[in-house]
Amino acid sequence: MQLMTARLLLREFVESDWEAVRAYRSDPLYLRYYPWEQSTEREARAFVGQLLAQQQEDPRTKFQFAIIDLADGCLIGNCGLRIKDHPVTDHSREAGAWEADIGYELVSRYWGRGYATEAAHEMLRFGFDEHRLHRISAGCVADNVGSARVLEKIGMRLEGRLREQAFFKGRSWDSLLYEILDREWRAQQSCSLDS
Repeated sequence: MQLMTARLLLREFVESDWEAVRAYRSDPLYLRYYPWEQSTEREARAFVGQLLAQQQEDPRTKFQFAIIDLADGCLIGNCGLRIKDHPVTDHSREAGAWEADIGYELVSRYWGRGYATEAAHEMLRFGFDEHRLHRISAGCVADNVGSARVLEKIGMRLEGRLREQAFFKGRSWDSLLYEILDREWRAQQSCSLDS
């Protein structure tokens, strides 16, 4: 499976991607908002192995894509949609999944160029258009202003601040929770087409 945007190819991970994953997950700028200090070969291989196993699940609920910059062909991060196990059984809506969350990671030298926004926007489209979800959420460390801005740019609303939700690197961290409903997404897409 693969998805395309104007500048990005979002494709399934392959085993050899572990080297690129290890490289960006060892970048000090990337590591600021994560509990680990570096990514070892073993950890990078395990992460990619986990993503490969998710590709084989049936029914599949986790979709994590390698982000490839079409301009240079480089793997520059990953993004994903994780469907939560709350099936709809009410006959007023089609049976199926109800909600999911999205996430993304990007090589620091690609920050500030709209790539994360482009990938995250495509995850919303994938969730709402292809999986007919009702609600999609996302979270980020409150100090990570760039990530919060990405979520706001794609139309997600701040639902709340979870105070001191995590403790790593010798301190407590607040998290922000964002969400968007399918009708809000559709209204935004309709407005985009009108302009």
